Amino acid sequence: MSIVTRTAQTDAPILDVLADRWSPRAFVSEPVDAAKMASALEAARWSPSANNVQPWRFIVGTKGTATFDTIAEQLVAFNRGWAAQAGALIVAVAETLDDEGNERPWAIYDLGQAMAHLSIQAHSDGLFAHQMAGFSADGIREAFSLPDGLVPFTVTALGELGEPELLPEGMLRDRETAPRERRPLADLVIVQE
Repeated sequence: MSIVTRTAQTDAPILDVLADRWSPRAFVSEPVDAAKMASALEAARWSPSANNVQPWRFIVGTKGTATFDTIAEQLVAFNRGWAAQAGALIVAVAETLDDEGNERPWAIYDLGQAMAHLSIQAHSDGLFAHQMAGFSADGIREAFSLPDGLVPFTVTALGELGEPELLPEGMLRDRETAPRERRPLADLVIVQE
């Protein structure tokens, strides 16, 4: 049961790398290539941010390292069941306070842009990313001694695409091969003149 195509059927033309990007749960259980990881992180580094503050930080655990295992331990059981097979786990951290303790209200938005750039670069290099909110932020904060103002926001499984048969039979495997769906573009635009 191999995946034939997962290319999005779009309402308007978009770049191939965007149409082809999707978030699998089946990964090859091998560490991510270091050069591809560096490129993904470099793409995140060059993403836009308010006032060029760059309020994002990353905790990167490559398969087979203590950092990877620590991140995996903080995932909810459902996510741990499949994400622990990925080649890397990346915690996306928002720097929500400046040096004077003032809030950075756009930090999470900017972190999201950085992760978007990371995922598109990774996909362009033959990797796949699956971002998750199902993890213990407090557990990550404690495990990596994060100070106030550094907020773990998501964890991303990153790696090469594995076969759906690697997943347990049932919901996970079915979701991996189901057609991709999105709301129509017309449902998302409130006003356009």
